Amino acid sequence: MSGPLVLAVESSCDETGIAVVEGGTRIRANVVASQVALHASTGGIVPEVAARAHLRWIVPVLDEALADAGATLADLDAVAVTSGPGLAGSLLVGINFAKTLAWANRTPLVGVNHLEGHLYAGWLLDPGEDERDAPPFPLAGLVVSGGHTFLVEMRDHLTYRLLGTTVDDAAGEAFDKVGRLLGLGYPGGPAISAAAARATAHDRTFPRAWMGDSYDFSFSGLKTAAQRIIGEARAEAGIPAGDPAPLPDGLVADLAWGFQDAVVDVLATKTLRAAEATAAKGIVLGGGVAANDALRERIGVGAAARGIRVVIPRPGLCTDNGAMIGAAGARRLAAGDLATLELDATPTWPLAKVSRG
Repeated sequence: MSGPLVLAVESSCDETGIAVVEGGTRIRANVVASQVALHASTGGIVPEVAARAHLRWIVPVLDEALADAGATLADLDAVAVTSGPGLAGSLLVGINFAKTLAWANRTPLVGVNHLEGHLYAGWLLDPGEDERDAPPFPLAGLVVSGGHTFLVEMRDHLTYRLLGTTVDDAAGEAFDKVGRLLGLGYPGGPAISAAAARATAHDRTFPRAWMGDSYDFSFSGLKTAAQRIIGEARAEAGIPAGDPAPLPDGLVADLAWGFQDAVVDVLATKTLRAAEATAAKGIVLGGGVAANDALRERIGVGAAARGIRVVIPRPGLCTDNGAMIGAAGARRLAAGDLATLELDATPTWPLAKVSRG
């Protein structure tokens, strides 16, 4: 493998990630300092706490990444950094750190859209992993996470057409909300997936918001329905209203399965339909919810039946990490899309070059 050696910084939310990526695909190092335990007591991310944690961990994470890669700052061809979307304070920690590295080492700086990074995780290769064919264009791309849920068509690198997006809440946020209602803690996605795997009855039905023939998504109504259904289940279990007693494990598992099935059904059905409508040769998934086993299996089986190749990064590359920013950053570097030291945070930055039509 040859090509530019890119150091990438990701700090858009609650993960401090720094990676070294070679040639836009090969991971030389990928270090992530997670804040999950830090935010568990509040059941969600506190922005100021997240930003302070990034300040605490970013230098140790850099040192570990360079050591893992067997590289020095002098070896780098570029520094890439997430500049949006995300939490403003968290973004600024990573951006200012990356700008300092680029300035001190006279290295090109690349600003990367976090959402683009999730898509380009599909091109990454782990250390020692055999080479494989790149995802084939045209592609249907689904990004589904705690803050974002949308479908795009990619007919070439760095070129996107928006097919559908959430009109209210993201799927990952719905998982977190329902995880709390079920007493499963934070983050809700992995906890619900684990509980659903233990379900035996598979008879709890949750509603689907199909949004007509569009590729848009809606999960706010599902959250409201889940609150009602879980409340009814608590009454069935003989738990009085207002009593914080936990539901029986078996009932939690069946409810988790029903909720997860509703989310996966909509995500998979719309993604597969979009892939057919755009004559896609491949489907790429990204974002934390793409680590969900039920979603991966449902899309994988559906894509195989249609003769469409599906590319889903391993779970650790679905959640926020520096390597995905390195993959996207290398593409931007090759396209000459460089940033200046005036680069600033863009907390509400839609995926570049996305338009309906």
